[in-house]
Amino acid sequence: MSLVAVTVLAEIPENLVVEGVPTVPEDLKRQVRPYLEFRLAGFQSWHPQRREILITTRFADTPQLHLVKQPGGARRQLTFFSEPVAGGSFRPKTGEYIVFSQDTGGSEFFQLYRFDLTNAQVTLLTDGKSRNTGGAWAESGNQLAYTSTRRNGKDN
Repeated sequence: MSLVAVTVLAEIPENLVVEGVPTVPEDLKRQVRPYLEFRLAGFQSWHPQRREILITTRFADTPQLHLVKQPGGARRQLTFFSEPVAGGSFRPKTGEYIVFSQDTGGSEFFQLYRFDLTNAQVTLLTDGKSRNTGGAWAESGNQLAYTSTRRNGKDN
């Protein structure tokens, strides 16, 4: 599930030519703004042992991983990167690690990382250069399958 953070304003894009349409008054923009600005949370993973979920949402401008420990409970932000986090999943059986995906500067050369829930340490799992996607855990939690362009820079 992808994260969508939307800010909708009654503004005319610069590349659009508008003729015969009146401008939206600033007062009206101010009145409707609370109804047009929102953020969404995307479900990422169930904890395998506890009644907790992993979500992605933005707090400020960048999507990050958050942990919710009970239904209707507050979220606790886990990652604090300048770049967005694309998704994540708990390690099966134990749940002590999360594997998540992230690229740099919108390059779409996604890397997979391991987040240790006991000490918040982040470890790069992939080579840091090729495009890596997927990240499906083996049921045992001992292996992770993913696609990569590492072999020749082109094929997944």
